[in-house]
Amino acid sequence: MSEPFPVPVAIATVATLLATGSYAVSVADRLAGAAVAGRSVPMRRLLIAPLAAVSLSVATSRTTTERPDAAGWALAPAMLAALAALAISLLPLGPGEAPADPDTGFVVFSAAIAFVMIAVFLHGWSPNSPLPLHGAYRYGAMALSFQIPFLLAMLATAMPAQSLSLVRIVEAQAPLWNVIREPLGLPLYLVAGMAVTFWGPLNLSDGSDLAGGTSVEDAGVGRLLWGFARAAMLVAVAAMGAAAFLGGYYGPVLPGPLWVIVKTLLLLAGIVAAGHLFARIRIEQFVTVAWVALVPLALLNVFVSGAFLL
Repeated sequence: MSEPFPVPVAIATVATLLATGSYAVSVADRLAGAAVAGRSVPMRRLLIAPLAAVSLSVATSRTTTERPDAAGWALAPAMLAALAALAISLLPLGPGEAPADPDTGFVVFSAAIAFVMIAVFLHGWSPNSPLPLHGAYRYGAMALSFQIPFLLAMLATAMPAQSLSLVRIVEAQAPLWNVIREPLGLPLYLVAGMAVTFWGPLNLSDGSDLAGGTSVEDAGVGRLLWGFARAAMLVAVAAMGAAAFLGGYYGPVLPGPLWVIVKTLLLLAGIVAAGHLFARIRIEQFVTVAWVALVPLALLNVFVSGAFLL
């Protein structure tokens, strides 16, 4: 086990990664939308737009509903952001370097992903409004379907390392990245990751067909915080995908932390682009595909990973 960062350094590192990553998601989302629509947007405008949106949200009054659970409504984005911070704190940034490196890092990350369902359901339940509650139940149905293939895809990366430590999982990719060793793993991880972060074609809990779903009653700072928490969780999922499948900090010429950033941005770009290139699917379609296709493929991926150890 590597030495964890000092607490102030770890907090600053995690906060910086999540803040800059969320900003990058916002810029990439606008850039992808403009590209798909065939519009040319000046780069300066793209870079300023997220900051302008933050200013507008801060200046906008919050709304409320009849007899909401105010404490739960406030807790939901904080919980989702905290889970993203917990996940990103496990990210190896260099040889033996991670803000936190428990021997059971894989288990901690898996627990963080599982608790996302609670944060989303709380966000939909608390406003005491029908559309947010509908979105919350949608995410609950999704979570029962995507968590198995998601965690099986991650479990396959732990087998070559013979360890649940995420630092050891990255170190085991020195001779061969897991994306090559387990060709099914990364696509399965990304599909399930979009469901975890309810992004793009799998944004069913906050979809436009529900007028915004769990966030339809949000306004002002509340909407800003929920949007930040969603983007932060997307950054955490992409960063962990880069570490588990793309060799993390391994790469030529550039320092290890820069390779982590480059690979994370690459996965973020793919997920964000998918949100503009593919239509949102229906909940029953996703549940069927998850159980009929994703779960068997994830099991096959585990068997393939195990075959490399024979």
